[in-house]
Amino acid sequence: MEYSNTITLRVWGRYALFSDPITRVGGEKFSYPVPTYQAVKGILESVYWKPTFLWVPDAIRILNPIETESKGIRPVRYNDGKNDLSIYTYLKNVAYQVKAHFEWNLSRPDLAEDRIEHKHYQIAKRMLERGGRRDIFLGARECQGYVEPCGFREGPGAYDKSPPMPLGLMVHGITYGDEDGSGQMSERLWRPVMREGVIEFLRPEECPIIRPIRRQKIKTFLPGENFQGCDTLYEEAATNGMA
Repeated sequence: MEYSNTITLRVWGRYALFSDPITRVGGEKFSYPVPTYQAVKGILESVYWKPTFLWVPDAIRILNPIETESKGIRPVRYNDGKNDLSIYTYLKNVAYQVKAHFEWNLSRPDLAEDRIEHKHYQIAKRMLERGGRRDIFLGARECQGYVEPCGFREGPGAYDKSPPMPLGLMVHGITYGDEDGSGQMSERLWRPVMREGVIEFLRPEECPIIRPIRRQKIKTFLPGENFQGCDTLYEEAATNGMA
């Protein structure tokens, strides 16, 4: 399905670490073979984000062969601040195409006046052309990423002619308390299948497994105090060539 505010982008980098939470228990990290929904959403938020809307990744296309590389890392231990040796397993030479759109965060009625689709869509496209508003990270701080506009399914991919590939049980993402108005942080899990190199994401509410984590206090945004009004933002965007 195509939305009026759909954007498509190419994401790439030398390394990525979309870590499986199970492997974090012993201090060592092992990457999932593909990005999670939450990781893709984080990349989109680094391109452009406002609490007024939520990014919804629709699909991701895997362009390069899935390869891993293990590295010896000396992270700081939480209990005493000393270093310890751990093995982190990264994805290497990654490249993806992403298709996504944004939807209004209806759980934020305090930001209703900022729901101007054309403004946010044009700013998002400008920020994408400039490589993102913030630094792009591919799952971890040490994995620098890069973005640029592209056409979805444009060019060849490593898995274009591959049969369906089930990827097992994976974390889909985290639902924060201010995204659905529940005040409850929850974790979502699903079983993705890659078909001809493409993974179609389920929507968060469609995930078959949802587990509560903890209660969350929802932050309030007040125009003139900790949030600029929509007119001011649009004027600034136009002045800076972003609208």
